[in-house]
Formats: sequence, structure tokens, C-alpha cells
Amino acid sequence: MQIIADCGHHENTTSLMNENDISFIIRGAIFNIYNSLGPGLLESVYVAALLFEMRKVGLAVQKEVPIPVFYQSEKLDLGFRLDLLVGNKVIIEVKSVENLAEVHHKQVLTYLKLTNLKLAILVNFNVSDISSGIFRKVNGL
Repeated sequence: MQIIADCGHHENTTSLMNENDISFIIRGAIFNIYNSLGPGLLESVYVAALLFEMRKVGLAVQKEVPIPVFYQSEKLDLGFRLDLLVGNKVIIEVKSVENLAEVHHKQVLTYLKLTNLKLAILVNFNVSDISSGIFRKVNGL
């Protein structure tokens, strides 16, 4: 499923990359942001910083991307949105919470299922070591 028709002028660059290449860049950006800003800020700050970092390196990225939800062939009028979608290939779901709950992990897997995408990165910036706050989620398709 193509979620975005036009990701902007960086579409060609990002379309040549696979999910692992994009994931590597995302992880680097997460470390840069965490080292610069630290933990404990609002999720919206980290989303804005990731959006900036992704665009700075030339990746096509969209913020607050609506996710269509269908139930028995009926499109439901809901407000689910991805925090960030990079290259129409990788979802970034940002949290800034004391502890990630199991539902946060399940939410990201559901987003992958609904979008038919292969990879998502779940990141919790409110940790003492950012390495422990980054999770790759893969859709078994």
C-alpha cells in the first residue's frame, strides 16, 4: 500500500535505499538527538528533531501520516497517525515515557500490519541509555 503519493524532492534518493539503510541513518539521528537534547522532553520535540535530521541528510520524510483502517471492507473514520514515515518504507514511532508498555510494541506492529510496511523503529527517549530505548519491529507480512 502506498501511503504517500508525493514525499517531496528527496523521493528519488530515498527510493533507492532499502529499509536497513534507512534504519541505520535513523539510529544515528536518534543518538545525535539524544546526545544533544537528553531525556525527558516532550515527544513532539523529539519528533521535530528527527524530522529535521532526516531532511538534513536528504531523506523523504512525512510527519503525522494518517493510517487508513478497514474493518470488513469498510473504511473507518479514525484519527490514527504515524509519527514519522521515512521514504514510504520505515515508520518511526516516538515515545518519551518512564517505561514502554507491551501495548506500545503491539501498537507499532499493528501500524506495520495496517500499512503493509516491513520495518518500524520504536524509540523511547526517556531512558538513561538510548541504546536500551530503540526497538526494531519487523512485519512478518
